Amino acid sequence: MVKFALLVRLEAAAGKEKELADFLKSALPLVQDEPGTVHWFGLQLGASTFGIFDTFETDEARQAHLAGKVAAALIARAPELLAKQPVIEPVDLLAVATK
Repeated sequence: MVKFALLVRLEAAAGKEKELADFLKSALPLVQDEPGTVHWFGLQLGASTFGIFDTFETDEARQAHLAGKVAAALIARAPELLAKQPVIEPVDLLAVATK
């Protein structure tokens, strides 16, 4: 059962909105190779505001994800794509519904 998550807010640099959206879409295969990441969502919250929400069964899996390929790629491209540093919030899930 998923108990842990991450909520990441990303603010695109001016004129880099499409590139940030494309980056998030391109990250999907990298995340699919992570055994501990249960769910991963790339989000667009507004014209220049994006996000990532992902879930994990253990805190160890969450920490491994933070040290994984997507995080490394985002850090490498942050100066080019982002207006400011990402806001990364660890989340403890209280209730989860699945069908």
